[in-house]
Amino acid sequence: MNYSNGDLWLIILALGLGTFLIRFSFLGFLGNRVLAPRLLRHLRYTAVGILPAMVTPLILWPEVTGGALDPVRITAAALALSVGLWTRNAIWAIVVGMGGLWGLGLIVP
Repeated sequence: MNYSNGDLWLIILALGLGTFLIRFSFLGFLGNRVLAPRLLRHLRYTAVGILPAMVTPLILWPEVTGGALDPVRITAAALALSVGLWTRNAIWAIVVGMGGLWGLGLIVP
């Protein structure tokens, strides 16, 4: 679909305003208030849930293989999970998982 320059800028401005309002609804209205301890406890786990939510589809349905399971990606994810559980360090889990993905990608065709 072809958009004119005016339509394109209107879309960009609308999306920018929408993004701002979504963020402001939480940060602007609640930013200076004391939140309930129960809510704060749940918010601590937000970051923990984001990374697996972004990575899991790339492991289970990789675009490279047309959505078929790939043993290299499954093995690299298992390596990352085991290192993460063993060291309790997300950085080491990411480094070992990426190293496993690249290393196994070179060995297994």
